[in-house]
Amino acid sequence: MDFIASHSPGRALDLGCGTGTNVITLAQHGWQVIGVDFVRKAVATGKRKALQAGVQVDLRVGDVTNLNGIAAPFDLILDIGCFQSLSATSKQDYVHNLTNFLAPDGTFLLYAFFKTAESDAFGLTPADLELLDSRLALVQRRDGTERGLRPSAWFTYMPKSMRR
Repeated sequence: MDFIASHSPGRALDLGCGTGTNVITLAQHGWQVIGVDFVRKAVATGKRKALQAGVQVDLRVGDVTNLNGIAAPFDLILDIGCFQSLSATSKQDYVHNLTNFLAPDGTFLLYAFFKTAESDAFGLTPADLELLDSRLALVQRRDGTERGLRPSAWFTYMPKSMRR
């Protein structure tokens, strides 16, 4: 919400959009939004929610590492919990897409939790952050915890050419 309040609406891409909650919120604030998720039932639910909310959005069943049929660039690319769950190879493809789909002055907002020694669940690793840092410029990192249990963070990235 802080981002929406401080940025003019533009084109947004929500990767791993789930049931469309964030896609709908962005659209309600004037953004043109495409959401992509591989779970067909979640996308169908998102389409129903968007219809009920009275907003125009483009929700698609698809693979976040293969964005064929989606035209770049985007002023905002949002990921809340998707990147952290991809395989190492898929993460490489995903980050490659980020640099191709993000507008020259665009923003990539990422929320993720960190992989911990106690957990066998998905999570960000130091290698994941190095991969992101190799292609994008970190603007801000806000650390916290996911539901008070696991370390997490919000990351704000921009193309390296636009480091502010």
